[in-house]
Amino acid sequence: MDAMTLLHERSSMGKLMGPPPDAAQCEALYRAALRAPDHKELTPWRFIEFSGKGLDRLGELFAEAEYRDDPNRGDEALNAARKKPHRAPMVIAVIAKVTPDLPKVPPVEQVISAGCAAHGIVLAAHALGLGAMWRSGHYAFNSTVRKGLGVGEHDEIVGFLYLGQLAGRHKPLPERDPADFVERWD
Repeated sequence: MDAMTLLHERSSMGKLMGPPPDAAQCEALYRAALRAPDHKELTPWRFIEFSGKGLDRLGELFAEAEYRDDPNRGDEALNAARKKPHRAPMVIAVIAKVTPDLPKVPPVEQVISAGCAAHGIVLAAHALGLGAMWRSGHYAFNSTVRKGLGVGEHDEIVGFLYLGQLAGRHKPLPERDPADFVERWD
């Protein structure tokens, strides 16, 4: 797949099945992530990969977050939280490792860099014929989840990337006209 086709045709894939990406595919995904723009070469990224029993552990962390937010949550809600990581055979948490108080590289730039690393993984997955879905939601901002993943005080979870084999079809994406989004100063 050529680069422009990849960039123009990538879409999120919510229906994913096993097996998870293999070692060679994971190597390619992470190599793509590590090419993200990185002012001052801070490498402000951290990745936590969940598969197999790791998905169970992440699900327990999500359920604990739900319970701590509301101890009256019923078993149905807690079990739903436990199942969320199992929507794919692999999940990668992408964390921005933020170094505060850098005069030339503000925190927002470091978070954007980690977001670019996540986007690199998503693009590489598509190029490899894998499906990917970038999810965030309240778990990315939840203090219980942050603590459970060892996220530092200044760090940010930029998303959970769900990865696997395609289990459905790509939904048609709306065509957008660049002219609707571009302002030109000539």
